[in-house]
Amino acid sequence: MAGRAFQHSQEAYDLVGFKRAVKPGVKDIGVSTENTLSSSSCHDGGLTGLEDKTVDGAYQMSHRWALDHVPASQAASGLRRLHQHLKDKGWEITSYREGAKVKGKDWDLFAKRDDGEGTERMSFTWFAEREYFLGGATAPCAYDPAWKNGDIGPPGDDQTPPSLGPRNGT
Repeated sequence: MAGRAFQHSQEAYDLVGFKRAVKPGVKDIGVSTENTLSSSSCHDGGLTGLEDKTVDGAYQMSHRWALDHVPASQAASGLRRLHQHLKDKGWEITSYREGAKVKGKDWDLFAKRDDGEGTERMSFTWFAEREYFLGGATAPCAYDPAWKNGDIGPPGDDQTPPSLGPRNGT
């Protein structure tokens, strides 16, 4: 699932047209470049959907990435391309907000889809004042076959993504 989330991010990164490589890790969240994987527990809503119990051995992987110094022209054209591409590929656009023509307005794009294996999500925000682009992808819940009773925390939280950057031929 880590690879799946990363591949969605890589595809989006290419579509927006970024050319810089982003090494794994983050120095200053919300300021510097970022390329991280994390996992979280999956929850069972129960028969009535009101319960909120974690599912033993189940986890959800997320890939988060960010770039600093992204000019408005690149963010705007890239997010428009990405918006159309996701719609064309069957993603449901749950929110799309273009920054106003007035300088200083942020852009957002949120999408999800259920391909039969569970819900996947993607999110992108460009912060105009900081020229900061934040993206991410979340894979469906999965089970860790090595998980056993007594294990602490969600599986998969020790993953490191590869470098994010332009692929050859793009």
